[in-house]
Amino acid sequence: MNEQLTAADLNAQHHLTVGGVDTLALAQKYQTPLYVYDTGAIRQEIHAFKAVFEANDVNYQISYASKAFAAVAMYQLAAQEGIHCDVVSGGEMYTAKQAGFPMEKLSFHGNNKSLAELTEALDYGVGCIMVDNFYELQQLANLTAQREQHVTVMLRIAPGISAHTHDYISTGQEDSKFGFDLNSGQADEAVKLAQAAPYLDLVGIHCHIGSQIFELDGFKMIVDKLVTLFARWQTELDFYPKIINVGGGFGVKYTSEDQPLLPTEFVDAIVKETIAQTQAHHVPMLEIWIEPGRSLVATAGMTLYTLGASKDIPGIRKYLAVDGGMGDNIRPALYEAKYEAVLAKDPSQPSDEVVSIAGKYCESGDMLIWDQALPATQPGDVLAVLDTGAYGYSMANNYNRNPRPAVVFCENGHDQLVVQRETFADLTRLDVPLTATEPIK
Repeated sequence: MNEQLTAADLNAQHHLTVGGVDTLALAQKYQTPLYVYDTGAIRQEIHAFKAVFEANDVNYQISYASKAFAAVAMYQLAAQEGIHCDVVSGGEMYTAKQAGFPMEKLSFHGNNKSLAELTEALDYGVGCIMVDNFYELQQLANLTAQREQHVTVMLRIAPGISAHTHDYISTGQEDSKFGFDLNSGQADEAVKLAQAAPYLDLVGIHCHIGSQIFELDGFKMIVDKLVTLFARWQTELDFYPKIINVGGGFGVKYTSEDQPLLPTEFVDAIVKETIAQTQAHHVPMLEIWIEPGRSLVATAGMTLYTLGASKDIPGIRKYLAVDGGMGDNIRPALYEAKYEAVLAKDPSQPSDEVVSIAGKYCESGDMLIWDQALPATQPGDVLAVLDTGAYGYSMANNYNRNPRPAVVFCENGHDQLVVQRETFADLTRLDVPLTATEPIK
């Protein structure tokens, strides 16, 4: 059986379960492809983060990075657990608003926020805007002055620290599209401008050094660098932030090759390093914010597919095709991300062969998994690709005019549909037919 599963993940019929619900029953009830989440597992991870902070007796906020998976039901779950959320677009902000999420617990990120999005954030009463660049800083200063409306802001900086991760998901290095550069003095200038803006209330500094990080060193380095910076600012700029926001990026286990630390180990190290560095520099202790996204939802989710065609090339490879692919999980094609899969009808069966899982999309690169050990299969079997809860639905697309899958939450043996499956009619809903009978002139 896959090492990421335990006997508790199987029911009496040896079927794979999620949140205590039989995955074969879910596939029959909602059809496939299907995203399913164990929401109890998400809650447990939130509680574990809270416990680490509270054991260290520090002020903190957990802000769910909703780009990992954004839907009305997910924002409602976050609200139930009393945590913050961060959004990166007007669409995510609108979704949170539709969910009834408390806007004062929302943070707005992004490297190119439009004037309309900034206006929307002020209209909604968003709790904090993470200012990314000088253009945005001036836009927001002007807008708040026109409205005579105060807004809480943090400055995002690029600290010049690069985590060991994929180039496309590494964001803290000096050469990055995100944030005010620290080493060139941009961050100092941004602080001065924010202080001079009468309606901007600068409370903290934010940075994010990457995603899928497996080592503590990067987070310790960023704490050391920022606290040293804050001590200098206190003397030179008469500014000392209340909040240090170190982002997220805590690595998770996608395959047996991955050996990540527990997400709570990252948080414990961040807290202890912040305490140590503020004491060493004789500056006030800071409120600590983290922004977990992947580490909250990735391993809580899986995608169910139905097996269809197969192709056996003697001496080379056997392909098994599923009824989804890069339209519902583009990460393997985009990042060369790796996943593992099991047969839902009995993950404990011994493996008989090594196969590669192909999607149905018209691209040779539409491969979900290379070289997966599986028992003998037949068309119609349900395949569960594990740990797809982050950046699956949120990056889903309609390539080849395929509808996006449904999303189901499962907890304590009960299931609930939280995102409907798209229909063919949905695919053409925004299309506008030609009205002319001749070529457009």
